[in-house]
Amino acid sequence: MRPYCDGQMRHAGPVGSSVSGVDDSMLDRTARFRSLMARCATGVVVVTTVVDGFDHAMTANSFTSVSLDPEMVLFCVQKDSRFHEAISVAPRWTVNLLAADQADAARWFAERGRPLERQMQVVEHTRDEDGIPALDGSLGYLSCTTEAIYPGGDHSIVVGRVDRIVQGDHAAEALVFFERRLTGL
Repeated sequence: MRPYCDGQMRHAGPVGSSVSGVDDSMLDRTARFRSLMARCATGVVVVTTVVDGFDHAMTANSFTSVSLDPEMVLFCVQKDSRFHEAISVAPRWTVNLLAADQADAARWFAERGRPLERQMQVVEHTRDEDGIPALDGSLGYLSCTTEAIYPGGDHSIVVGRVDRIVQGDHAAEALVFFERRLTGL
């Protein structure tokens, strides 16, 4: 697909043709989907919350703004994850927008099976006004209240209203996920 001067996107070839020259029979659909989506650079965040006195956190690259009025954001969480259980009952959560030098934190909070207790001890953090961890050194964070949770295949789409905006270092580079790697931008 390529943009034309009228702003419309039009398909450049026959339906089912491959951009890379690999035809549909060479790769299964999931592998092709994952491969193409890896080419879409995304920002990296860590979403944190507290449930029953336990900190919960997860790395996400499926994060975006939804609305300016009211200010709303969303992220997606895998349904079979421990974090899904937590976010399903937590009324409030924090989105930490990661800086390029926070790749280790992103990897840690993406690690399945890490211990729930003391998981925040491996990263520098403070607590926001609600007691939810906010990662030190991030580009900033958003404190949010859950507005809705929608089904989205093997994930849930969590939409939240932004209650508080805290900006970090404007000069820091953002951490992005591209081609299955974490890198600075």
